Amino acid sequence: MDSVRIAARGVTALIALVLVAVLAMAACGSTTPGPVDATAQVPTPAATSDLAPQRTPGAPRVLLTGLEVPWGIAFLTDGNALVTERDSGRIVRVTPQGAATPVATVAGVVARGEGGLLGIAVSPQFATDKAIYVYYTSAQDNRVVRLQVAPDGTVDGNTQQVIVSGIGAASIHNGGGLTFGPDGMLYVATGDSSRSDASQNRDDLGGKVLRVTPDGAPAPGNPFGTAVWTYGHRNVQGLAFGPGDRLYATEFGQNTFDEVNLLTPGANYGWPTVEGIAGQAGFTDPLVTWATSAASPSGLAYAGGSLWAGALRGERLWRIPLTADGRTGTPEALVTGEFGRLRGVVATPDGSALWVTTSNRDGRGSPAADDDRILVVPL
Repeated sequence: MDSVRIAARGVTALIALVLVAVLAMAACGSTTPGPVDATAQVPTPAATSDLAPQRTPGAPRVLLTGLEVPWGIAFLTDGNALVTERDSGRIVRVTPQGAATPVATVAGVVARGEGGLLGIAVSPQFATDKAIYVYYTSAQDNRVVRLQVAPDGTVDGNTQQVIVSGIGAASIHNGGGLTFGPDGMLYVATGDSSRSDASQNRDDLGGKVLRVTPDGAPAPGNPFGTAVWTYGHRNVQGLAFGPGDRLYATEFGQNTFDEVNLLTPGANYGWPTVEGIAGQAGFTDPLVTWATSAASPSGLAYAGGSLWAGALRGERLWRIPLTADGRTGTPEALVTGEFGRLRGVVATPDGSALWVTTSNRDGRGSPAADDDRILVVPL
């Protein structure tokens, strides 16, 4: 029927049809991998004059070598950090000078595929309660447990208080990010554990960002009266609070677009119906998308006016400048290919630097002799 209409209306209609097709293709965004695609689906970036004051990143330096798939990093009140190792189940204390001391092996960790000992967070009341929280894959599920730090700095990995359990587990898409918010609540990033139907099921903890009290109860004010804060996610690993107490998250796409999302309570981020920006009613679009070859974003931090995302497959550190009202400028790729796969990203307590972990021994990288490492990026 189209050919009949074109013949009837003549060359003018044919030209118009071609123009419409070209414009439609442009609106959909390119899926061709490469650094120029970093903002393929991003709305017009904020003007430079609108950006928050930006700190300039310096050259990375290696702080520590010889780790076994480091995953999460959390700073203690004394300036030392606790680092989880995914496959070994160990927690390692690391000083700002790069000295490392294993302080615990978490009982019950079953490392398989992308699962194992994942995120870590330090209690906001650590000075008095000496509590830390870890997210790990067990034989039955993914779970969050509370551990105690002894006066000598060691952690009893056997004595655990289960905070959240029953999160779906598999060899892929286990999520794992943990962070405490300015409200004192614990935010938990989960994956769909390769069950895409879980993400839209608000009674399933998979494919969600959860918000719970330090004891694991659904936090007051949650949109559905449960632990669920947002849903429709595929696999969230990075969580970070930015200016205005806004919560951002990294998310792995499937074949086309990885994402950075601004999380709002009760919002549906679309998976598995949507990947990237769809502009569909009922779904919340991401702030930033990348071709999957340029990102596979894991850890996320805010410091110096920007979000910073570690890219696994993309082997780079993404800098995403923010405006004071939470909009994004044009992402910038740093240290591309210099250190391999980058996973954990956290800002030092004073905001003067980032700690970034490599993930080259995770079965998907090409490890150097000194992998895995912690890098320090001065700001």
